[in-house]
Amino acid sequence: MKKINKYLWICLPMLLAATGCKKYLDINQNPNAANEPPIAGLLANVTYTSAYNTFDISNITSYYVQYLASPNPGSDLDTYQPVDPSTAWGDLYNTLTDLQVMRSLGEQNQLNAYVGVADILIAYNLSMGTNIWGDMPYSEAFQGVTNLTPHFDHQEGLYDTCLALIARGIQALQQPDAAGELDASSDFIHHGDVQAWTKTAYALQARLLNLVSKTSLYQPSAVLDALSHAYASNADDAEITSFATRNPWAQVALNNAGLLLDGWLSSYFIDAMNGKTYGVFDPRLPLITDTTVYGDYRGTPNGAGRQSSGTEHKECYLIEGKFYSADNGPLLMITYAECKFMEAEAAFRAGDKNHAYQAYLDGIRANMTKMNVPDTAIQRYTNDPAVAVGAANITLALIMKEKYAACFLSPVTWDDMRRMDYAYKNFQLPVNAALSTFIRRVDYPSTEITRNGQNVPNVQLSDHLWWDK
Repeated sequence: MKKINKYLWICLPMLLAATGCKKYLDINQNPNAANEPPIAGLLANVTYTSAYNTFDISNITSYYVQYLASPNPGSDLDTYQPVDPSTAWGDLYNTLTDLQVMRSLGEQNQLNAYVGVADILIAYNLSMGTNIWGDMPYSEAFQGVTNLTPHFDHQEGLYDTCLALIARGIQALQQPDAAGELDASSDFIHHGDVQAWTKTAYALQARLLNLVSKTSLYQPSAVLDALSHAYASNADDAEITSFATRNPWAQVALNNAGLLLDGWLSSYFIDAMNGKTYGVFDPRLPLITDTTVYGDYRGTPNGAGRQSSGTEHKECYLIEGKFYSADNGPLLMITYAECKFMEAEAAFRAGDKNHAYQAYLDGIRANMTKMNVPDTAIQRYTNDPAVAVGAANITLALIMKEKYAACFLSPVTWDDMRRMDYAYKNFQLPVNAALSTFIRRVDYPSTEITRNGQNVPNVQLSDHLWWDK
């Protein structure tokens, strides 16, 4: 599985002076120049593309959790048909390859902060991949021409690998020389802040520990312990807000406005937010989309396609300039709000409803505050009887319903839905679904089947991953 690194994103205008991009990409090799890529340039590339990989994967999973719906009837993503995720797979492995190089250079030059960030982002990207594909090449990957057909590591082993990488990354970041070592202008996520990277490592650790809630490995106390070292406010979120052109979700909205139809919102998501399903209007909805020509909010049923001929706004879709789809809007990776909902879930599973209820409310407020919902609207929503149920009446379903709203467009929501066996209120199979049950995994890409077919597992889209039994 030979991968060709594409250092396109290092060449963002704001990084030219810092990373020496032109020199790094020169086709005509200068015999007097160093053969190694600049480690700051690698940091720029991997922080940018790791966030972008989140979009690549979410652009698949958002249809499975019915955040998005295709405007065309019977689309492959909507109806659980096989899709070819070669772009997401290729982008993920390009980033993983670059991370391996950055880690190696960091070790050679005793740069612990770069080693630590590399380990954390390897775990981040690898966990996203194995959570949608299952088995993936890892232990025999990244060897170039010496091994073009690596075997696929088992998904449970990859989970253990991710946890080990996170622990190793935290240890590297805690070394005395790590502070101040990262080039801040080349770090798109945390701008050189080693303490912020450590918090993100613990947030990712909590996400993985929470993932196994259906298995005997799950320990609420371990999730809560990891979260105690993770984010303390929205300011800690792992995200990027600078782009080569614009936020990719903004590009989706722009394409849609230009009649390249995309980014249409599912009727399930709209109904969950507009008061139809849960009896309370969510003030975040106007910050995501606009009302239709009818003066209300209407979504598109997954699998059924749009009711209008184009973008007459008879249905809702991503709109340019909104929170998630502004040119420089945040492309979110892990957030404080997600951490609070993990805390609420772990506390609930541990039997502490008081703790769970407070974390649930804190998660709602955190996400609404991040989206700049007015304080009066936050108070009105959190005081509504449908939301303010009290500690005695808090349920896991309510916690997950609010996490669904707060983690809009995040791939983690598909992890949650599979952990919960899709038991979300009114959630149903898409129209004309190709499966008789909810989808559980993504097909392997045609590019990998072509070059490494003898090792690609034979799977069905209804097959459960190891933590989803």
